[in-house]
Amino acid sequence: MNTFLDVLAAICILVGSLLALTAAIGIVRFPDTLSRMHAATKPQVVGLVLVLVGAVIRLHGNVDIWMLVLIGLFTLLTAPVIAHSVGRVAYREQRGRDGLLMNHDDDPGTFR
Repeated sequence: MNTFLDVLAAICILVGSLLALTAAIGIVRFPDTLSRMHAATKPQVVGLVLVLVGAVIRLHGNVDIWMLVLIGLFTLLTAPVIAHSVGRVAYREQRGRDGLLMNHDDDPGTFR
């Protein structure tokens, strides 16, 4: 049983590391901010969670498990907020560059 848990932990850590690697390659290779944001959030968060799950399985019975759980929860709570903020700024900058974003001075009746 202990060997099975070691193998399961190793698989989780390996798959999580591969997902984090693909996220890093995507950040470098993708051309625009929105594509990079996708690569930075989805596979990176899933990869980190898998690495943490593998570490929790490997450290079974250790008090450090709760710190790993807190790290995973903090990442799951903050990553969508950060991705939303970055996506919103990138979208607004692109619209402003294209001349599609209106200033308050142009139309005083517009509320944002």
